Amino acid sequence: MLLVGTVVGAGPVQVEGVRIASQSDKTRLALDLSKPAKYKLFTLSNPHRVVIDIKPGRIITQALPLPKGSGAVRRIRSANRQDGSVRIVLDLARPMKPRSFLLANDGTRGDRLVIDLVPIGAPRSVKQAPVAAPRGPGYVRDREIVIVIDPGHGGKDPGARGPSGVREKDVVLKISRRLAEIIDADPAMRAYLTRADDRFVNLRDRMERARRVRADLFVSIHADSFRDRRVRGATVYVLSSKGATDEAARRLAERENSAALIGGVSLDDKDPVLAEVLLDLSQNASLSASIDIGDEILQEIRLITRIRKSRVQQAPFLVLKSPDVPSVLIETAFISNPGEEQNLASRQYRDRLARAIHAGITDYFQVNPPPGTLFAQADRIPASRAVEHVIRRGETLSGIATRYQVSVRRIRSVNHLRGDKIVVGKVLRIPASQDI
Repeated sequence: MLLVGTVVGAGPVQVEGVRIASQSDKTRLALDLSKPAKYKLFTLSNPHRVVIDIKPGRIITQALPLPKGSGAVRRIRSANRQDGSVRIVLDLARPMKPRSFLLANDGTRGDRLVIDLVPIGAPRSVKQAPVAAPRGPGYVRDREIVIVIDPGHGGKDPGARGPSGVREKDVVLKISRRLAEIIDADPAMRAYLTRADDRFVNLRDRMERARRVRADLFVSIHADSFRDRRVRGATVYVLSSKGATDEAARRLAERENSAALIGGVSLDDKDPVLAEVLLDLSQNASLSASIDIGDEILQEIRLITRIRKSRVQQAPFLVLKSPDVPSVLIETAFISNPGEEQNLASRQYRDRLARAIHAGITDYFQVNPPPGTLFAQADRIPASRAVEHVIRRGETLSGIATRYQVSVRRIRSVNHLRGDKIVVGKVLRIPASQDI
């Protein structure tokens, strides 16, 4: 497994702090950095290790003692290497799956590299701040997962326009409507549209509509544009740490003048320190989930179109600033590119794109079912080892994946399937959940 981070600036990055914490079966390592870094992360076995290389980088262990191990980490080691990189090794007590992300300097805290370690094959919940009662008044168990779909622009705001006149606001509405139909066809999910026709909706109101219906995910659909018509490809965005900081400051400033709720908890009667902690917990959880969901969607979209950026990008888009709803923005294509404009105008292509987005969302929630949802209550069979499944009448690929707690994409991969079509009587090889 190899993860590659982004790079900003030149010269060695100083590792200024190493912190580790564990809770339940999860462990988090945070590296305080002197500036943004380029890094590589990979795992080794026999014995199990996680290796982080930062290049160019340096650590002065005499001035910075490494903390003792915690949780799944037995020991932390580091070394400055001859190629100008610094290597940090986590010796593990058991195999773990690492997930990493960078947090930018927000004026109060410096740049950080965060590595989360989770048990391989273990289902994870959508991260939310603690709430006094699940989803507030009227909460019903065995509920559907709620997806809010936001077609960008609309009404007086047409968005971008393609070379032959195709308007962004029109094609993203069609993609969104199709995505909503596909989601609503799944009995375990329910879709809401921020706009169902050609009308203008304020950006902040789009975000707040998702919060009002207690959405599990907010997906904003757009079509990019650039002066160079040769540029093409899809990109998936989540909120940047700078955008999160600005939104936190705004909400904390307004909490006494409004019925501010974060994850179902009112902030208006909390002291400033507690309110800030609750908001920070909620934002960090939502951002982490957003990155994971965005990555799943990217992996599916790349099967049908070119990807502009191979990793989930971060930007301070207003519609992504909900503090307690995981949110992603998908630039489906460059409408300014004649070929991609033609694709967006095609009903068949829009259907394939909507299905790819749905598959990415489903892949995430199948292994991260929010508590109390039908996904979480599904009759699941843990695939601790590879098994074979004979397809029965009425079964779907997503239903089989949910049953065995593996992703649709993984089943497609090991069975060399190009789509979701399956044939009654065919034998599917179900990979072990640890192989995900």
